[in-house]
Amino acid sequence: MSVQERKQRERAERERLIVATARELAEQQGWDAVTTRRLAERIEYSQPVLYSHFRGKREIIGAVALEGAAEMAAAVRAAASTANGPRERVAALARAYLDFAARNPAVYDALFQLDGGLAFAQEDTPEPLKNAFAALLESLGEVAGDGVDPGLFTEVFWAALHGLATLTRAGRLPPEYIEPRVELLVERLAVTA
Repeated sequence: MSVQERKQRERAERERLIVATARELAEQQGWDAVTTRRLAERIEYSQPVLYSHFRGKREIIGAVALEGAAEMAAAVRAAASTANGPRERVAALARAYLDFAARNPAVYDALFQLDGGLAFAQEDTPEPLKNAFAALLESLGEVAGDGVDPGLFTEVFWAALHGLATLTRAGRLPPEYIEPRVELLVERLAVTA
């Protein structure tokens, strides 16, 4: 291994450490607790080292969001792959999405509530975000119904899931009714032959 390859590997490892530490701190204490000073202390590097990887908290939030998007896509695909039939796949997808949001609140916030400097639904949308949307589209597209654009249907279904996740987490919707909400959403929106 060349010196340059070793330095690149070490840099990538530091970056992973910064992102993992920011995520851990945010999950434990919220995003307000994530500061470059605090991160530098936790990972035992100086603040200039952090700034050599990320220009600030916004980019760190973006990195956590991209990591979370990849994890969410994997969770949704895994859940959908074990279900039989389109309606069951959609219900499994919805449950996996809501479960991901509930188990990873700081990551979910990084993805959808905070400004991580990421472009959504644009030419320059990062690949992990495109892949997360594609994971939803794969199952939802088949239940959009005749004459309905699958992408548009996926956006509407995703918006409904996001609303359920956000309102439940905020205490606006009682958590014990998650399953009936999923069943109603799937029943009303998923068109199967």
